[in-house]
Amino acid sequence: MYLPPHFTQPDPDAARALIATHPLGALVRNGSDGLDADHLPFLFDREGGPHGRLVAHVARANPLWREVHDGEPVLVIFRGAQAYVSPNWYPSKHEAHRQVPTWNYQIVHVHGTIVVHDDVRYVRGVVARLTREHEARTGAVRPWKMGDAPPAYIDEMLDKIVGIEVAITRLTAKWKLSQNKDERDRRGAIQALREQGEDPVADAIEATLATSR
Repeated sequence: MYLPPHFTQPDPDAARALIATHPLGALVRNGSDGLDADHLPFLFDREGGPHGRLVAHVARANPLWREVHDGEPVLVIFRGAQAYVSPNWYPSKHEAHRQVPTWNYQIVHVHGTIVVHDDVRYVRGVVARLTREHEARTGAVRPWKMGDAPPAYIDEMLDKIVGIEVAITRLTAKWKLSQNKDERDRRGAIQALREQGEDPVADAIEATLATSR
């Protein structure tokens, strides 16, 4: 990933927070037909090794778990807030007309090695953790849990999936949020993005202003 210094997000906690907020990752691997990607909701486990680990599961029908080898390198990509930025939003554009469009975004690349867990106890634990994590976000008075379904049905469903784990070796984060623009142009983008309903990107740009002071 091209990573100019001014777009680098050096805080690993910020990268982990993005993964927690946007858990659908693209798992990229070199498969039998070349590069391939699977889109999976991951859970970040801080205790799983020096850099943590990602856990998820795939359908048993998915060839991924049969084609990869334990210890094989993979890349998982997570994308956070993103939006188009018009040069018309920069005050300086209306003075010198020396601005062009761009795209702002937050991206985390997780490099690691994959391990397959075709083990019902492991899979049950992964599903339970993922369920607790995401049901908590629904705000339900009674979040769904596996115990709500008949045990035989849950056993049948668990038999149809396989667990995977990515032991993290390196984590790289890029916050491309107009840090290469002056403050008034960044504030102009923030205002316009809020008017466009793109509050997550506006908030992210505003956060970079606070940290650059």
